[in-house]
Amino acid sequence: MESSAIHPEQQPTSEAARITSIDVLRGFAVLGILVMNVQSFSMPIAAYSNPPAYGDLTGANLWTWVVAHVFVSQKMITIFSMLFGAGILLMAERAEASGRATLLHYRRMGWLILFGLLHAHLLWYGDILYAYGMCGLVAYLFRNRPPASLFLWGVVFIAIASAMSLAFGLMVQSAPPQAVAAFERDWRPPADEIAAEIDAYRGGWLDQLRLRSEQAFSLETLPFFTIIGPDVLGRMLLGMALYRLGVFSARRSRGFYLALIALGFLVGVSISALGVYLNFAAGWDVRYSFFFGSQLNGWASILVALGWVGAVMLACQTRALAPVTRRLAAVGRMAFSNYILQTLICTTIFYGHGLGLFGRVDRVGQIAIVVGVWVVQLAISPIWLRNFHYGPLEWLWRSLTYWRPQPFRRVSKGPA
Repeated sequence: MESSAIHPEQQPTSEAARITSIDVLRGFAVLGILVMNVQSFSMPIAAYSNPPAYGDLTGANLWTWVVAHVFVSQKMITIFSMLFGAGILLMAERAEASGRATLLHYRRMGWLILFGLLHAHLLWYGDILYAYGMCGLVAYLFRNRPPASLFLWGVVFIAIASAMSLAFGLMVQSAPPQAVAAFERDWRPPADEIAAEIDAYRGGWLDQLRLRSEQAFSLETLPFFTIIGPDVLGRMLLGMALYRLGVFSARRSRGFYLALIALGFLVGVSISALGVYLNFAAGWDVRYSFFFGSQLNGWASILVALGWVGAVMLACQTRALAPVTRRLAAVGRMAFSNYILQTLICTTIFYGHGLGLFGRVDRVGQIAIVVGVWVVQLAISPIWLRNFHYGPLEWLWRSLTYWRPQPFRRVSKGPA
């Protein structure tokens, strides 16, 4: 009869077995992604994709948006997606010996989908967990493919998402005026709709619920299956390939990582900046910017993400930066908990059940709040991990995946 002892594949990953550079990169990404998410927390939904739709876009606020867009928009989510793909391989490798790798994976994805739905509908519509869980169901089927095949399929899925976006754009350009007006209404909502959204999010939790759930549902359905899902899946597969090639281990040569940095920050940033210029030149017109205007940044984001990967891997190789990378690694080991904590902090600041600052903070002020959240998470994550094996949500997710409570509190306190 099976004893109640914890099997090796269910034990906390030992410090020696962890790939610290992956934790560092994940921590960097979870902090960086808030630079973009804070716009969704603090402003009407249209302003995320169409910055002139709401708020001041001149002077320092303009340059804050441009820098965030060129260096961060879709770049951090690309790193996150790549690491999620790498994580699928890591967990599968650990679980293969038990013969339960597939069961554990799909149970894990099922719980993540549920977490994502709860997060999106109850807290914040901009959730990414649902997309990761859904795409993880498919990405697992590619786990045994070699890097070249993973790269090819990754590009194919991203190209499918890009082609779907272009197809929708062509439909808009050839649509009758009344249909174009409907797209324009979503792209640049009239003042009364903006005011209604602001009033809802400045209201109590129940006042927000209907609008937030509508916004979440709209992202989880047609846009997910046609554009978001294929794009995220493609980036996961790229991450699987990079993991197989040892890119995330910080063990490739310094020259290799410098080449990634050059590719990302010379080529990728230039392409993304060109996309910004073209959107402004088009006046952020719905017939161009809604679907066509995102193409350059979408593809460039892969290159810029690789540039960030190269920079973080070099940081991991640099002893003098160890105090910084240790804190980033702690943030990364608690990425799920820190991601949700960002939601709790920001919704408390911006929504009506908290300080009610929704629509009142300009883009420069948003970045100041982001920096404050960074300081909190960089401070508390190492302290937490000195006392516990996992972040609270990591522990819950793992316990539900293995269907038994996992070790949580450390018996003896030591360095995280």
